[in-house]
Amino acid sequence: MRITVLIENRPSTTDSRLAAEWGLSLHVAFNGHNILFDTGASGSFANNAEHLSVNIPSIDAVVLSHHHFDHGGGLLRFLELNSAAKVYLGRTPNGDCIGKKYGLINKYIGLDKTLIADYPGRFETASEDIEILHDVFIFPRILGSHPKPHGNKHLFLKIGNALVPDDFTHEIIMAIKEDGKFVVFTGCSHNGILNMVDTVASKFKGVPIKAVIGGFHLIGVPPLNFIAGTKSEVRGLARSILDYPIEKTYTGHCTGTPAFKVLKSVMGERLIDISTGNRFEV
Repeated sequence: MRITVLIENRPSTTDSRLAAEWGLSLHVAFNGHNILFDTGASGSFANNAEHLSVNIPSIDAVVLSHHHFDHGGGLLRFLELNSAAKVYLGRTPNGDCIGKKYGLINKYIGLDKTLIADYPGRFETASEDIEILHDVFIFPRILGSHPKPHGNKHLFLKIGNALVPDDFTHEIIMAIKEDGKFVVFTGCSHNGILNMVDTVASKFKGVPIKAVIGGFHLIGVPPLNFIAGTKSEVRGLARSILDYPIEKTYTGHCTGTPAFKVLKSVMGERLIDISTGNRFEV
């Protein structure tokens, strides 16, 4: 399985042609299939894909991790370039997704609501577990025995005139089985990385996890790069991840640089950061 980071917060250190933005988009080449996991915040992922020799019209399926603009802002560009692939996403939130900054500024951070109406037949809501391609699974119901990230406290749903904490029932997991092991894709892990891994493990008991790939939402208020919670809690999370049968963990985007350094101090070579333009095999 080959993963290409089409876009991420940090720019490429080797190719100045590649744009970076607050967002995430991954191309997954697996078993003859081409999968797009998230689309970043704009159409820039597609420009980067061209430079990286990733053919967007040949994508077989899109998986949208959750209903935030930094993961689905490039959907329109994708739909213009690809006329066939289904877009799989979680249940529509009960209200408008809102990010609250500095306790004062409320900003809509959801998806373009016109897309489903403008492109009927292209979207499929995953309300139950589904195998979208052979050995490619989506899980919309995420277990919840572990705490969710502290950074969620800035994220809300606007229902009428009220703001209520986002419960992130619109977040989904993608897991791909290869050579008897799973690779788990988490997007932002708003439900908590451990809860997401537990969900996959509960469906396929005893199957080891080759890799976990995605953000962990350990950042405070994006794009301000500070840790939500404490360093001690982040170290505890790192130790918990090491207790799981996970060979490698790849993270970036909403994990944040300070939190990554704390995780790395505990996890060592089992933790790898990602940035725009990275390409790796798992």
